[in-house]
Amino acid sequence: MVKPTGSSGKIRVGLIFGGRSSEHEVSLMSARSVMDAINRDRFEIVPIGITKEGRWIAGRDPLRALETAAQKLPALATGYPVRRAALLGEPGHGALMDVATTSKHSLVLSAVERLDVILPILHGPYGEDGTVQGLLELAGLPYVGAGVVGSAVAMDKGLFKKVMQAEGIPILPYVVVLRSDWEHSPGVTLDMLEERLHFPIFTKPANLGSSVGINRCANRRQLAVGLDEAGRFDRRLVVEQGIEAREIEVSVLGNDNPIASIAGEILPGREFYSYQAKYLDHGEDASRLLIPAPISAELMDHAQRWAVQAYRAIDCAGMARVDFLLDRYSGALYLNEMNTIPGFTAISMYPKLWEASGLTYSELIERLIDLALERHEDRARTLTSYDRGAEA
Repeated sequence: MVKPTGSSGKIRVGLIFGGRSSEHEVSLMSARSVMDAINRDRFEIVPIGITKEGRWIAGRDPLRALETAAQKLPALATGYPVRRAALLGEPGHGALMDVATTSKHSLVLSAVERLDVILPILHGPYGEDGTVQGLLELAGLPYVGAGVVGSAVAMDKGLFKKVMQAEGIPILPYVVVLRSDWEHSPGVTLDMLEERLHFPIFTKPANLGSSVGINRCANRRQLAVGLDEAGRFDRRLVVEQGIEAREIEVSVLGNDNPIASIAGEILPGREFYSYQAKYLDHGEDASRLLIPAPISAELMDHAQRWAVQAYRAIDCAGMARVDFLLDRYSGALYLNEMNTIPGFTAISMYPKLWEASGLTYSELIERLIDLALERHEDRARTLTSYDRGAEA
């Protein structure tokens, strides 16, 4: 097992948040909740921020600095100084590096914080899609959550749906459209989509979460607007058959032997569970969570089994929230998507479902870190070189 390097024998957890994503602010909310709830008797937090431009920062309070920046206030002027930081993609360091600039404009790296495990709370591209996971693999650091493959496949809604089709898990009809095809041949693209799908139709960026860039389209004009909007966030656009649906979600936890929570239902405060409905609406407009979901035992069983099957199919690890659509008229259940770093505030669906299943928010964080260390130890058993002479 990893030997703790923190003070008083505590495990030093590098908490990474922010990032180059339109879900930057959501990540800050998740990170704040984690910092407030983590077991400080066992873990020592090393906060690591990533700005919207992709610059890594550390220092006295990088989370507060990014929160201040998100409010468009000057972080340095408000008493939250930060310094540039970096992680090296090289095994053996396991340290957060301080990045200094000399008078000759060259960079000097120095180790400032030893890290035992990384907890990335990064939603969307450049964090949830396998990019940061690849860096952490190169660095040989244990980290919470899915690996490169699981992260990348779950992040790309088009690829994920192909895997679900291969697994025989029910999904709704969909088409993947390239932004370049839409821009070069809009009329042909619209004709093709109207031939293969019927209104209402949903348009989505393939690689994004938190319902950013998603539109419900009731006619050809709205479909064009929806494709333009999705194309602002990705070069691959998922166009999906819409239905009158209830939104059912299941949390999954584990590595090789994952388990599913009870299912919950979201009652959106808007027409569908948009970004505004998730994070901005309050009072009478706020969305509500029903835990457990008011569905039959048979549907509950289907949702839990398919969630675990999907999780294993993409070689997921640590955690994921699996989202389903339940047709209000036919009663058919369809798997919609999977989030490998779901919203992680104390009131987000992922931890709330585990709380209802008997695992508190603080215990859930601890379990996820243990799973990361367990997976790292197992991965360390794998040979990375081959000695042909040994067979001679």
